[in-house]
Amino acid sequence: MPKVTMFGRDYTCESGANLREFLLEQNVALYNGPAMLNCHGFGTCGTCAVAVEGKVSEPGGPEKIRLGLPPHKGIEGGRRLACQVRVLGDIKVTKYEGFWGEGANIQPALVRS
Repeated sequence: MPKVTMFGRDYTCESGANLREFLLEQNVALYNGPAMLNCHGFGTCGTCAVAVEGKVSEPGGPEKIRLGLPPHKGIEGGRRLACQVRVLGDIKVTKYEGFWGEGANIQPALVRS
């Protein structure tokens, strides 16, 4: 079973798990600030953007389109939409500052109690 590391904590998930759904189930606050805009996992809002290192699914059409729009810088900008990512192996996830996670600075831990 793959290990997901985020905010210095390790979580174990099923192979093929949707990253957004899994992190929310673990009470990891995936969104920066009050998410007035949230597409609930359809890949259209871009607020769940994270950097992912490790084995995950390839980006699909909706994700490429959304990340190609400002403030994101496309797939080559180093971000993925957690709602579109399937975990296929051990990964490290980093959330950056900014409403869309587009900032240059790493977001401090956002783990809900």
